Amino acid sequence: MTLPLAGLRVVAVELYGAGPYGTQHLADLGAEVIKVENRKTGGDISRAVGPFFLGENDSEFFQSVNRNKRSLSLDLKHPRGREVFLRLIATADGLVDNMRGDQPEKLKLTYADLKAANPRIVCAHLSAYGRDAGRKGWPGYDYLQQAEAGWLWLTGEPGGPPARFGLSVVDFMTGTMTVMALLAGILQARATGRGRDVDVSLYDVAMHQLSYPAVWYLNQGLKTERVPRSGHPSIAPSQLFKTQDGWLFIMAQTQKFWELLCDALGCGELKSDPRFIDYEARRTNRDVLTDVLDAEFGKRTTADWVRHLSGTVPCGPVLDMAQALDNPYFRERGGVVATPHPQSPGFRTVASPIRLDEPLPARPASALGADTDDILSGLGYSAEDIADLRRDQAI
Repeated sequence: MTLPLAGLRVVAVELYGAGPYGTQHLADLGAEVIKVENRKTGGDISRAVGPFFLGENDSEFFQSVNRNKRSLSLDLKHPRGREVFLRLIATADGLVDNMRGDQPEKLKLTYADLKAANPRIVCAHLSAYGRDAGRKGWPGYDYLQQAEAGWLWLTGEPGGPPARFGLSVVDFMTGTMTVMALLAGILQARATGRGRDVDVSLYDVAMHQLSYPAVWYLNQGLKTERVPRSGHPSIAPSQLFKTQDGWLFIMAQTQKFWELLCDALGCGELKSDPRFIDYEARRTNRDVLTDVLDAEFGKRTTADWVRHLSGTVPCGPVLDMAQALDNPYFRERGGVVATPHPQSPGFRTVASPIRLDEPLPARPASALGADTDDILSGLGYSAEDIADLRRDQAI
């Protein structure tokens, strides 16, 4: 069978996290993703991110977001490197770059710069703050966006210090949105014959994720605050509860699930208790409800409650990262994929969350420049041409 994106060629001028995370989705689904790297600078900076390495110019961090990609060694600032790049662009459907917002114009990576080589090319630019406002030249990272977009203020316990998410969620969301925008542009280009620029920024994505609390503020002036036990801002019980040996998250988001929870706890009388009779009552009396339910959940272990409630009341155990990765259900879902690496034959990565009716590829990311000769041969360069480009340090 053919993978959904087979035949799609995407050139990636990318580094570190957000861009590579997004284009890995494309590579997993069958696209040919050609990662342009400058050998003089050691390629993508994430090749040097520790603490675990896989030989020279390779790391486990790098492999986590570059699976199934090819590596082309190329100096974009070298005149002959630019010639190679334009010939490559002429064969591509899309370009993805992720750098400061002022860099695509400086490196001539915009549609205006590339349309002569390929009028159908779609250029997706991922930056920290966008390419068309006062901060376009600013460097920026995930945690900074979490801070300025209000995420840290919304996260943690009331009265405690602001807290960031444990993972780089803004990077991951922005990378995913960027390749979604790229694919939308490619669909249009195939219909019209004309490409375009598409822009996605970490800042805009972080702000967009404010979602319904943003709508509440914009229209009602409601400033959402933290709720104890990581609770939902307007629904109870939808929060953490103490068990005999740990924590359990309960999400009784509907009246039906609240009543099922009462029955499962053997506390049917709570359904008619005026303090908890409906959504508004439970929210108003959230603290009292927490005490009542803590007393019940404290009678059993987390695992006991999961066995008792699962499939009836939405619930989940609070696991540490090792427990999450060793979870039998995660393995049942095929969540870990073997990605044999020359330096580590048993190397494993987290599988794509997209499931198809055929296996997805699971090749390790290429060594720096490993695919250069093959890619250039496909562009019509002879062995002599390639050797000459290498002597000239264009590749």
